[in-house]
Amino acid sequence: MTASAAASPRLIDVPDFRRLWCVGLVVFLVRWLELLAVSLFVYQATGSAFLVTMMGMLRILPMGLFGALLGAVADRVEARTALLGIVLASLLTSLVLAGLAWGGMLAVWHLAVASFINGLGWAADNPVRRMMIGQVVGPARMGAAMSADVGSNNASRMLGPTLSGLIFATVGIEGAFVVSVLLYGLGMVAAWRLRYRSGVQPAGGEGVLARIAEGVAVVRRDPRLVGTLAVTVIFNIFGWPFTSLIPVVGQDHLLLAPQGIGLLASMDGVGAFAGALAMAAWAKPTNYARCYLGGVSIYFATQVAFALAPHPLLAGGALFFTGFGQAGFSIMQATLVYLLAPAEVRSRVLGLLSVCIGLGPIGFVHIGLLADALGAQWACVISGAEGLLAMLLTRRLWRPIQGATANE
Repeated sequence: MTASAAASPRLIDVPDFRRLWCVGLVVFLVRWLELLAVSLFVYQATGSAFLVTMMGMLRILPMGLFGALLGAVADRVEARTALLGIVLASLLTSLVLAGLAWGGMLAVWHLAVASFINGLGWAADNPVRRMMIGQVVGPARMGAAMSADVGSNNASRMLGPTLSGLIFATVGIEGAFVVSVLLYGLGMVAAWRLRYRSGVQPAGGEGVLARIAEGVAVVRRDPRLVGTLAVTVIFNIFGWPFTSLIPVVGQDHLLLAPQGIGLLASMDGVGAFAGALAMAAWAKPTNYARCYLGGVSIYFATQVAFALAPHPLLAGGALFFTGFGQAGFSIMQATLVYLLAPAEVRSRVLGLLSVCIGLGPIGFVHIGLLADALGAQWACVISGAEGLLAMLLTRRLWRPIQGATANE
């Protein structure tokens, strides 16, 4: 270890990292709080599991549509300004929904539009906020920083659904949106106090399409990046969408009330938080790939176990391990891409990562149709089994990740 490395402050002692972490915590907490409240409202209003999954799909659709574009233009916009705009847009969206709900005018289509708008902010998180985290802490501590950042996401997955279930049962969906507005206000304060300024790269002669193409070319030349993104696609098609059906399985199969559904959904967050702590203590560059691939495999297996569980306690236990597996996957996903991508094109490659995440709508439509045809329980079983099969069939693609090291 060099003297400069030894003198580096702890992550928590870096003011701008704390602020970026706080913004992420707010965004994550609101995401999970609103997701459960919206799912409960839509299912009670329509009785359609397919429409419930579509709310989740609309939150992720902007990643597929605009992820590459956002990554290509991210370094042409000052990062702090972009972050402030993202948080402000989300705050105003929740404020409008709160007003509609209090006035008794809230409709499913309002929630659909709002889900898409919030998805735009989610799509910008990798090329904006997480890119800023890397710049603030440096590549050597990106793994630890991502563990802390994903850990806050996972902590919010414990608190968000539980809080949402309680608010929904006692106040209604309008209460959830009021809390969201207050939380976004805290996020605005943290973003405003950021000292880091990214600057703006000169336009030069490159167009947006050329910049996207350059990012694609970088990925194609590195089998490790190809493998990392391939696993991301598999997870987001066959794994992530099942979370939208947790409220449906909780209500129809496990016969739980909103408070119970909130507690059940929070178990995924408990496991993810425990997984993030384990990653922070155990994960080193030499085993990043093992955490990434092992996390995905655990997730798919316990997704099936959750759907087949005959009792809420067993279902909650299975969700604990889905969360634990996802922690390994999600921490290493952004970390591997950040470390493997050359510095000059990182924002573009992170934008492509958002595109791969944004392919999730395929999975949401798939599992939603299965849920309407066979029931939410069996839709989760089939999707998890398909994910395990997809991992097996693509082994040739993800094997190079096992030798992943950072670009010097």
